[in-house]
Amino acid sequence: MARLGLAVVTIFVILGFVSISEAQLKLGFYDKTCPNAEKIVQAVVNQHIRNVPSLAAGLIRMHFHDCFVRGCDGSILINATSSNQQVEKVAPPNLTVRGFDFIDLVKTVLERKCPGVVSCADIITLATRDSVAAIGGPTWNVPTGRRDGRISNATEALNNIPPPFGNFTTLITLFGNQGLDVKDLVLLSGAHTIGVSHCSSFSNRLFNFTGVGDQDPSLDSEYADNLKSRRCLSITDNTTKVEMDPGSRNTFDLSYFKLVLKRRGLFESDSALTKDPTALGQVRGFAEGSLQDFFVEFGKSMEKMGRIGVKTGSDGEIRRTCSVVN
Repeated sequence: MARLGLAVVTIFVILGFVSISEAQLKLGFYDKTCPNAEKIVQAVVNQHIRNVPSLAAGLIRMHFHDCFVRGCDGSILINATSSNQQVEKVAPPNLTVRGFDFIDLVKTVLERKCPGVVSCADIITLATRDSVAAIGGPTWNVPTGRRDGRISNATEALNNIPPPFGNFTTLITLFGNQGLDVKDLVLLSGAHTIGVSHCSSFSNRLFNFTGVGDQDPSLDSEYADNLKSRRCLSITDNTTKVEMDPGSRNTFDLSYFKLVLKRRGLFESDSALTKDPTALGQVRGFAEGSLQDFFVEFGKSMEKMGRIGVKTGSDGEIRRTCSVVN
């Protein structure tokens, strides 16, 4: 009985620590320490999004890439301090990530009001939500209280960020490693309804899919021919940008799912969603469903992703400059 009592107490102690950690990530975390923090982030976003609507796509990608490496801790923002330091920023998946200067701008404004209070990790999360909402997309709850990580490693980024050429097994494994499921994979892929991609992320599908100068048969041939003749003229083109959702790259809508069903998803990872019956069923469901339902479900997955591996309490730090560890 004594052992049983000790075990029960131990379990309650462990659960207590878990509950405390969860409580530290909450809605309105900065209400007392920096009451206008979220309004400041939103104001800076709204001021810039009118001139640069593509900011929303850039921030979603940054948030996604940040959370998949060491959790949502702002480690993607850290600059190298020596020539031999390989931080996340220089990993191949992050070479075309945009929005770093914008996050620095938001941080500067917040530091003037509340020095050393709001984390860079929370800024990324809040700015992503606000930028998507500002272009007419969904909104979602963003519990705050994340702290910033001190470690940034390029190899970890390369190994953990789902690649555009990933097959379904690769994708669901990498998502599963972060506590995300098939539905999250489909919903978060839906973010491809906005933004652009460099040809280098998919040109092998057009010119050399299996290494013999062939074209990916899972890509609609008419669409592929159009891309080859008008946009990505060679496999070596690494500068031309192509809309992921042609005709509505700044509109958060359902057309991405409809394009995937027509075999016109730009990436192999888009096509991969049709290779699994569960994923395919969900793609069809969103393509045929209401925009509001997609918005609600997308928001749930974004909030779920925003909780991955968060640092709270005394873990990590609050960086004064987002690109530099204190």
